[in-house]
Amino acid sequence: MKNAFVIKGGKPLKGEIIPQGAKNEALQILSAVLLTPEPVTISNIPDIVDVNKLIELLGDMGVIVTRLAPDTYRFEAKDINVDFFSSEEFKAKGGGLRGSIMIVGPLLARFGKAAIPKPGGDKIGRRRLDTHFLGFEKLGARFNYNPENGFYNVDASNLQGTYILLDEASVTGTANVVMAAVLAKGTTTLYNAACEPYLQQLCKMLNRMGAKISGIGSNLLTIEGVEKLGGTEHRMLPDMIEIGSFIGLAAMTGSEITIKDVQYKELGMIPDTFKRLGIKMELRGDDIYIPAQEHYEIETFIDGSSMTIADAPWPGFTPDLLSICLVVATQAKGSVLIHQKMFESRLFFVDKLLDMGAQIILCDPHRAAVIGLDNQVKLRGISMTSPDIRAGVSLLIAALSAQGESTIYNIEQIERGYQHIDERLKALGADITRI
Repeated sequence: MKNAFVIKGGKPLKGEIIPQGAKNEALQILSAVLLTPEPVTISNIPDIVDVNKLIELLGDMGVIVTRLAPDTYRFEAKDINVDFFSSEEFKAKGGGLRGSIMIVGPLLARFGKAAIPKPGGDKIGRRRLDTHFLGFEKLGARFNYNPENGFYNVDASNLQGTYILLDEASVTGTANVVMAAVLAKGTTTLYNAACEPYLQQLCKMLNRMGAKISGIGSNLLTIEGVEKLGGTEHRMLPDMIEIGSFIGLAAMTGSEITIKDVQYKELGMIPDTFKRLGIKMELRGDDIYIPAQEHYEIETFIDGSSMTIADAPWPGFTPDLLSICLVVATQAKGSVLIHQKMFESRLFFVDKLLDMGAQIILCDPHRAAVIGLDNQVKLRGISMTSPDIRAGVSLLIAALSAQGESTIYNIEQIERGYQHIDERLKALGADITRI
């Protein structure tokens, strides 16, 4: 029997909540410890399944992992067992963890070879890894797929800097190619690079380790290869997806919530997008304060036409928060078109919201028109299953605002991305039980 959450909804919450460290930054930063034999200390690491699996994987590879505090680890990658990559154990562990692709760049750079099993992860349409592989190939790596054991074998004994135009601005793809390029010979120019804050964090950390990366924050990175990298200390940003989720939670449940230490300048257009849905908030120091609101009204465009919220590569609005916006809009006053451009099948959780009484027209796999109920009709509690991490939290927020009891199954999906979410919501006064 898998775990589930039972939620009694309709209660306003109150209090302060601290966002966890950023999951999507963690997978890159943790992989970067493989670039140096010297100690690297990382703090504000979120305690979630995907991240813990990667830390465990690093340990299996021979990295000395020391936990200094609940959110702080020291890593020392002096003796790496490169043969571990062609083992069945690695296939079992690496194959079930999408983040395992992120260790390839550092391994190629430092050891000149790697093997990777075909990766797994979320079901949100095709997430191609071509960007990673094409980037490595441009740097001079050669690899062949072995269909018998399901591994990609990569030989990169002679990486050379070069001009690379990425076929898409993939965050993980950019990070992986950057990590491979920092130790390559000569200069690499990376255009159409992703420029998310998480990637900026990685580049700044690599520079502190002795790399020479310029253009950080733009989509054109220039990387001058160096001989070797040294140790460093790094503190991860708070998770912007969690911050957005909590903003949505406050609005839907009519709660007064303060989100602490949000690194506001790194949030891009996330706060403004939620403001367009009518949510009031104010910045107090580096905390976002959201007052209890009975109503929030979706803005229209200047000519009076219906608001559209769409995702785009950074600094556009992150696709990970579109499902939160969709749920929040169900109880707003007014209507909005949610346009999910970057992934297929991320909107398919809408059927659960329809069962709860929301008014949504799913136009196609990418677009949903939401007609807000303005809290005139509350959503009603139902039993449901979470399809992926972000939809799971959206459904959790819906359940907390709904009348009656909801049960959410498959909460493993939620816990891949959100640490101790039930305990932290209980601290705000939520009625949520794990069964």
